[in-house]
Amino acid sequence: MSEVTRSTEATSAVAAAYAARRRQSQPTGWWGMALFVATEATLFGTVIATYFYLRFKSAQWPAPGVEPPDVALPLCLAAALVATSVPMLLAARAASGGRRAAAVRLILLALLVQGGYLAVQVILFKRDLGDFSPRDSAYGSIYFTMLGLHHAHVVVGMLLSLGIVVKLLGGLTNYRVIGVSAVALYWYVMGALAVLVVLTQLSPSL
Repeated sequence: MSEVTRSTEATSAVAAAYAARRRQSQPTGWWGMALFVATEATLFGTVIATYFYLRFKSAQWPAPGVEPPDVALPLCLAAALVATSVPMLLAARAASGGRRAAAVRLILLALLVQGGYLAVQVILFKRDLGDFSPRDSAYGSIYFTMLGLHHAHVVVGMLLSLGIVVKLLGGLTNYRVIGVSAVALYWYVMGALAVLVVLTQLSPSL
């Protein structure tokens, strides 16, 4: 066991857990995800900055004929998405401890909540499209761009979670432990971005 390192030698649950305990720094896969989410955070920062730029340049915001957004439901949905960071954190810890089944269950729990979040958001998105169009005003354009971008990232995150679950069903290795940690990091950042997006979305009503 003392010969197991952070390489492909850690190909069993016990060896993977041992390698995770001995790790002195974050692995390359984790840093790769950190770089990816940093670029995505920059993208969202640009979109949110554009939203407020357009708002301050407009005489009326939202556009004439558009009702300010409801507050309660979007806040509840954002809270639900943020809450999925908890099972993802626990899943990462379970994987590091060699508890594959627990990690799978926790990721599936998070996926269930994320799927419910996305389903409700799609319904709200379609309802808003029926009320006003992204072609009608700057408000409509940036509103749908921002929400559509965030929903797309939720889909990407769900696919990442589903992919790591499929991998875990084949056994727990060191690289899969790293994969769980990387996917968990993605969801931590998406949760933080969800708060920023919903506060921006609801700013005309706050």
